[in-house]
Amino acid sequence: MSKEHILLIEDEPDIQELIRVNLVRQGFRLSIYKSGEEGIPAIKAQQPKLILLDLMLPGIDGLEVCRILKNGTVTNQIPIIMVTAKGEDVDMVTGLELGADDYLTKPFSPRVLIAKIRALLRRRNSEQLSDEPSVTAHELEIHPGRFEVIADGRHFDLSLTEFRLLHFLAKNPGWVYSRYQIVSGVRGDDIVVTDRSVDVHVVGLRKKLGKYGDYIETVRGVGYRFRR
Repeated sequence: MSKEHILLIEDEPDIQELIRVNLVRQGFRLSIYKSGEEGIPAIKAQQPKLILLDLMLPGIDGLEVCRILKNGTVTNQIPIIMVTAKGEDVDMVTGLELGADDYLTKPFSPRVLIAKIRALLRRRNSEQLSDEPSVTAHELEIHPGRFEVIADGRHFDLSLTEFRLLHFLAKNPGWVYSRYQIVSGVRGDDIVVTDRSVDVHVVGLRKKLGKYGDYIETVRGVGYRFRR
């Protein structure tokens, strides 16, 4: 049975208990913190396998917590699932732009929560054991085994989803992929991702890559490709 460590930042006792009961029942080890001020130091010290992050928090809000974690060299590769309320679409999109890996809207089904957690952990574990060869595309060097993207001696800090998206496209430069194909190739068929989520991750990836982001081209009405 799984013993992966999940860390939850959530201030609502009812949601805390709902998540605690269901994750413990599935064999996960769960740590709970009610604010970003408490959660951020704990994440740095404990290095959990995955973070569940409520966006509406007292003090530092969830978006700022996400920004801090994704900009930290010790924490930027830990997957984050945002927990949002209905009507917070703008915050959800912003969170994905900051590097969050998935989201869950309240009220949610515990089965959906567990499925999303397991899918992200499977993807992370498979990536950590990846023996795929490195890809060199233009000036970019993409190393799957080390999660490194380097160009002209500069290292780029990408989220897991951004890294997988870049690697997926760069392996076959010139080929055009629909959003559905990208979802299947990057995140797997068992995670629900909207077309807009793919677009948001592409925007975030382009921003982080700077001038090298121009290599990711939009093909109107179809999807995306990496420039040949």
